[in-house]
Amino acid sequence: MNVTYLKIEQHQDFLKINSIGDWTLYTEPTIEKIIREIKPQTNIVWDFSKVTSFDSAGVLLFIKYLKKFQQNFEVKVTGYTEDQERFYKLIKAHITDEEIPSRDKNILHRIGEEVTVKYQEFTAYLNFSGHVTLSFLRYFINPRNFRYKEMMYHIHKSGLNALLIVALTSFLVGLVISYQSAVQLAKFGAEIFIVDMAGISITRELAPMITAIVVAGRSGSAFTAQIGAMKITEEISAMRTMGFDPYYFLVLPRVLALMIVLPLLIFFADIIGIMGSMFAAKMELNISYTQFVTRLHEVLNAKHFWIGIIKGPIFAMLIALIGCFRGLQVSDDTESIGAQTTASVVNSIFVVIAFDALFSVLLTQWGI
Repeated sequence: MNVTYLKIEQHQDFLKINSIGDWTLYTEPTIEKIIREIKPQTNIVWDFSKVTSFDSAGVLLFIKYLKKFQQNFEVKVTGYTEDQERFYKLIKAHITDEEIPSRDKNILHRIGEEVTVKYQEFTAYLNFSGHVTLSFLRYFINPRNFRYKEMMYHIHKSGLNALLIVALTSFLVGLVISYQSAVQLAKFGAEIFIVDMAGISITRELAPMITAIVVAGRSGSAFTAQIGAMKITEEISAMRTMGFDPYYFLVLPRVLALMIVLPLLIFFADIIGIMGSMFAAKMELNISYTQFVTRLHEVLNAKHFWIGIIKGPIFAMLIALIGCFRGLQVSDDTESIGAQTTASVVNSIFVVIAFDALFSVLLTQWGI
């Protein structure tokens, strides 16, 4: 129902503003949109005889535009009751133009704020992890409702579409590692040991970490942006209203897809990285491809290969969980999508490197 709160009458010598109905907190935004459009050219008569209700929000709105109109024209106010006049004088007497000085935040205050924010994010992540764990259990108990088509879609997007960038990155890493090492090894006549270094370092450390970083930049950020956009458009709220669990239907397919894809990408990166190393060894040290493969077969134990492959599902789970969590943290403005996507990539890369370092230390201590 359309309600009229202002009626404007243009007379020969003055402009008459008739205030009508309720001037309250609930109607103030609508009234201000109307009164903002008034562009008086003559003196003003402002009539309040038809106002039925008046609260502090309505009085403050009146005072604001009364001052604005009085800067250029004479304004005569009529039709107000004694109660309205008393209310107006009371509020006007307590209005101040002085700004309350903001308190400067010292370093302890800023540290405290940052710690509080990080603690809240950590507890929210624990809550998110609990929901995802329950979704895993639900999948193993009753897998019939699982979205396999959605999982295959993400396998295609995160795996097949990432082959080119993974191949290029792995080849260049293998090439650069071997090329830089060849100069130092040649000084000691230990050229053949470039195969040992390249084979073990690529399969055990470099291929898993480089692939995980590439996937974090591609797929982790995509997960955040997709789920964040769904949250802004209230698709996730609609899913909950219809009885669909977002953790089961949105998060779990992405997590499982990445856990399947990443070990395969690491295996592919192993092959391409070693090919780059072979190319550098041939070019810089004149080690033939046959010599390289023979030596690689002698020194590269299966355990180094499997250590790199086993890292894949762990890295994938961390990347997917962080990406989906950041997506669900998006607020109701589009700017937060960019902020959460950036946080997703940064967090994922940091966690991948930290866990890789942890694995390296633990496996070395255990003699593996």
